[in-house]
Amino acid sequence: MQLSMKCSVAVHCLIFIYEARGTAKVTSSLLAQSTGVNPVVIRNILSALKKAGLITVARGTGGAELCREPEQVTLYQIYSALEPDGLSSLIGIHPCGQRPCPVARNIRKVLAGPYQKIEESIRAAMEETTLASMLEEFHRCLDKKE
Repeated sequence: MQLSMKCSVAVHCLIFIYEARGTAKVTSSLLAQSTGVNPVVIRNILSALKKAGLITVARGTGGAELCREPEQVTLYQIYSALEPDGLSSLIGIHPCGQRPCPVARNIRKVLAGPYQKIEESIRAAMEETTLASMLEEFHRCLDKKE
């Protein structure tokens, strides 16, 4: 059970975009240098964030900017932009329902309720976490190093 690394790369990109506002044109090449991720992957992440209405990207020359204030962007929105199947694919159930075993035939029903509660808890925590709160933590980390 693991959240895709695309989500952490996207948060990295969004923090970088916010921090660079007004001082640098943020391109996929610049983000690739910062993240250590291939520029093609960065472009795919930026495309998903743009499609979700979280950023704009200037045509032609590039340059990404936030569309919303950091307080209005949640970790769940970022994750959902990158993982269309969302949290429902986070915890899987092995395929065994056609087997003759009574446990195998009923395990999906047994796990449906607990897994739903887990998904709802994760979603609630992700919705409480904003880009603004992650930026605050980023700044705390910077202050500790100085």
